[in-house]
Amino acid sequence: MTILLTGSSRGIGAAIHQALTDAGATVIGHKSSNGGSASGLPADFANPAGPTALWNAALEQAGGTIDVLINNAGVFEASPLGDGDWTAQWERTMRINLTASAELCRLAVLHWQARGFAGRIVNIASRAAYRGDSPAHWHYAASKAGMVAMTKTIARGYAREGILAFAICPGFTMTGMAEDYLSSRGGDALLADIPLGKVADPAEVASVARYCALEAPASMTGAVIDVNGASHVR
Repeated sequence: MTILLTGSSRGIGAAIHQALTDAGATVIGHKSSNGGSASGLPADFANPAGPTALWNAALEQAGGTIDVLINNAGVFEASPLGDGDWTAQWERTMRINLTASAELCRLAVLHWQARGFAGRIVNIASRAAYRGDSPAHWHYAASKAGMVAMTKTIARGYAREGILAFAICPGFTMTGMAEDYLSSRGGDALLADIPLGKVADPAEVASVARYCALEAPASMTGAVIDVNGASHVR
């Protein structure tokens, strides 16, 4: 079982990488251009050529077959309405969070169709897809809502070919990015909005991703799974 995992260098991605490796899967990781010294194939998703370059490099490393794609890479960057570069920031977030994921999903589906293989896609979206986010994060919420809709479309379109798709919607998760956000939003007041009383640990999200990638029954395709401490229920 060979899995391509984007954004594997830290936070939720690093936890998913560990969970899958512990389960015996071969994981081809990816790091962004600012991924530091972490291992993984480099690709800048802000560059339109980045996703295809990553797919081709991963396919070569995998020996020609990738069984599962997990789209985890993304950015969460504030853009208040008064910013002069608001539109540019919107386009950057969409490019990295949604368009790059869509391009990789497309390449994966074509790969499996051409070989007559079954395959799985796991997209790491966000609670923001349903609940929205702060006034400075229109772009982030919209990108994650698009990812959920794309996942459902893939699931409905290719299930008969054995191509399955799942989305996971974490709420706040204690990565470095979330710690900064919690601090900026008042910390305790934000936690009071989570009935569980705490944000998720990356390992909790990773356990769901591992299940979707390796074990979830085919009839679950199209499922959107919440991991948010009951801060948003549907």
